[in-house]
Amino acid sequence: MADSAELCNRDEDLNKATSVESDVALLKELKVTDNNGGDPGAQSSPPEDDEDGPAEDGATVSAAAKKKKKKSKAKKKKDPLQQTDPPSIPVDEFFPSGDFPEGEIQQYMDDNLWRTTSEEKRELERLQKPMYNSVRRAAEVHRQVRKYMRSIVKPGMLMIELCETLENMVRKLIKENGLQAGIAFPTGCSLNWVAAHWTPNSGDKTVLQYDDVMKLDFGTHIDGRIVDCAFTVTFNPMFDPLLQATKDATNTGIKEAGIDARLCDVGAAIQEVMESYEVEINGKVFQVKSVRNLNGHSIGPYQIHAGKSVPIVKGGEQTKMEEGEFYAIETFGSTGKGFVREDLECSHYMKNFDVGHVPLRVAKAKQLLGTINNNFGTLAFCRRYLDRIGETKYLMALKNLCDVGIIQPYPPLCDVRGSYVSQFEHTILLRPTCKEVISRGDDY
Repeated sequence: MADSAELCNRDEDLNKATSVESDVALLKELKVTDNNGGDPGAQSSPPEDDEDGPAEDGATVSAAAKKKKKKSKAKKKKDPLQQTDPPSIPVDEFFPSGDFPEGEIQQYMDDNLWRTTSEEKRELERLQKPMYNSVRRAAEVHRQVRKYMRSIVKPGMLMIELCETLENMVRKLIKENGLQAGIAFPTGCSLNWVAAHWTPNSGDKTVLQYDDVMKLDFGTHIDGRIVDCAFTVTFNPMFDPLLQATKDATNTGIKEAGIDARLCDVGAAIQEVMESYEVEINGKVFQVKSVRNLNGHSIGPYQIHAGKSVPIVKGGEQTKMEEGEFYAIETFGSTGKGFVREDLECSHYMKNFDVGHVPLRVAKAKQLLGTINNNFGTLAFCRRYLDRIGETKYLMALKNLCDVGIIQPYPPLCDVRGSYVSQFEHTILLRPTCKEVISRGDDY
């Protein structure tokens, strides 16, 4: 009996030991499971790896974020400057390098073909580049201003408001600066039978009408390098052939112009194209006529009419165009007599370019001449410009300056009443290697 009791005690001790071992094994297994994210079959990785992994991932993410920020900043910097509507940002801010876009290039032909590849002529152009950029900057201002004006001009506008809107925009875009940059001459907005040199004086109440034919002729300049360019605005489509005649005649004049071209030959070509057109107005057919006593002209620094005239009819001078000259090629097509005379109230004036010292007795005339010299020099101006800079009661003094030959008045030039005149004009430069139509744009 004693032996069997002892045997029973041994079996109980053995069972307890086995139970403890199994409990320990179960606890170990549970611990491994927790370390491997609940997967009992996964192998646990060393603790050092667990700590390094997230740190490396965080560094990679932050580096990528920094790169993305840099890229977005670079993209923002690359966004091109956009012109406002209406335009108000000076054009030189769009071309920080100082290189402004060229106009339309036309190659010389025949006897001047050699100029295209001449290294000597190319070098001459390289030396003139600063001057070329000055006039191209003025042309870019002209293009932007006329594009905006074309979009807003409509019947019912006061002519004086139209002119002031245009002129103020030119002043902003060109960064007006005394005689270094600004308006080259008053805005011509001649209507119908008035061909040129009309702009409203202060207080004028003229309103633009649906059946009007308006010649919008304005100029810009940088350092006296003038861009003289004009176009015609109509609303009634019956005038379209009249406008087309003038546009084609102007383009013909540009094509014919060139170094050694005779002025008379340019005029003959213009007339032939102009007078090949007819226009029907209110049931009556008119042949379009070149206005025989209006001309294009050469342009010099601070000199809108530099001495040579480009006729728009045959029979002109035999004088030749020369290398380096600027020309305003302009044509006028009329349904009237094709001949203009001075009429209406004068608004345009200009100091004579070659006038010497002329003694003046009237104190107000002396003071007015000083104002004109400081603000306009030998560039054209109008009465509104004198009003704008604060001049008052100046008409007698202005008349005195005209009478003694210091100032030249330019009254409106008119065909017969009831007729219609259209105009198109471009400024060209006869460069040593090619002909550049400085003022050419997408519009005309």
